[in-house]
Amino acid sequence: MRNSLASIFLPIAAIAAALLLFGVFVWFAGVNPVEVWLLLFKGAFGDWYSWQNTLQRAAPLMLTALCVAIPARAGLVVIGAEGALVLGGLAAAALAHAVPLPASSVGTVMVCLAGALAGAVWIALAGWLRQYRGINETISSLLLAYVAIGLFKHLVEGPLRDPASLNKPSTFSLAEGLRISGIAGSDVHWGLVLGVLVCLVAGLWLRITPSGFAVRVVGGNPRAAQLVGLPASRLIVLACALGGACAGLAGAVEVAAVHYSANASLIAGYGYAGILVSFIARHQPVAVIPVAIVFGGFGAAGSLLQRRLGLPDASVLLLQGIAFVLILASEALRDTDWKALWARVVRVAGPRIAVAVPPRAQANEITP
Repeated sequence: MRNSLASIFLPIAAIAAALLLFGVFVWFAGVNPVEVWLLLFKGAFGDWYSWQNTLQRAAPLMLTALCVAIPARAGLVVIGAEGALVLGGLAAAALAHAVPLPASSVGTVMVCLAGALAGAVWIALAGWLRQYRGINETISSLLLAYVAIGLFKHLVEGPLRDPASLNKPSTFSLAEGLRISGIAGSDVHWGLVLGVLVCLVAGLWLRITPSGFAVRVVGGNPRAAQLVGLPASRLIVLACALGGACAGLAGAVEVAAVHYSANASLIAGYGYAGILVSFIARHQPVAVIPVAIVFGGFGAAGSLLQRRLGLPDASVLLLQGIAFVLILASEALRDTDWKALWARVVRVAGPRIAVAVPPRAQANEITP
């Protein structure tokens, strides 16, 4: 019970502390912190227009957070979702251009599967390097992300470039029938529903299936996994592939629902923000959903801060960075026995307080 309360309270406290520190920074910039906090809330959840921007940004955050969360349940720290996302978007656009697809939901599914496959292969490579070559997955996945972005720029600005895209290099646009439409005519596309479903399915897979349980055993106690004969290497590569598939799917959805082609707009930092979302959610796929919505709101509010207060649009990145540092710091407090800590403080401070009171003052207090 205490661990459950800590899992809820500590992330909330870290976000609150991040907002306070962010307020201090903007105060030094000559801006009223209270006004900043109010605009953050208004830009994220103030009206239906704000909600649409928030939910639209939350969709890729859910999927990129799973790229961190699923391997984390196997004991890995994978931070290369940005690379898987851009390659997933590139694969979706390239397939739609290279192969005549049916202009229907079947073609849209094929486009999304191409993106998921590209992301799965890319992140599975980080898991393979870790298990079979001993290369740290955090370093390899980060470096692979830079390689993926470089490869993406080369192909988009070169072999796959649409000649009609002059000022902003991009691939050929997806056909109308392959695009993901908005829900009930709104700006919120069906990718949000897809992201929620994938989070729920991932949570159920980890919770109730034998393979999901095996992944959690490998991540929680590798020695026990070896003793019972679990194929740890294959499970780790599987977890990385599934996480990469989620990030690649995020890229495909962004292409099919938002940009309609692969271009530099895909490199929007969703993969790096997904790291923060996953850590705040404690790598729980279901908990990723509300956290992604909150941080999608922070991203949506950036333009409002710029218009109303003159702060840079990227100032919300500072807020996200502070929150990430505080979330990591709060992990050290998770197993703290607060009663024992308070008792220790009282024992140490008690004698010092007694010494600080002058003996004459004590005698005067006793004398009637």
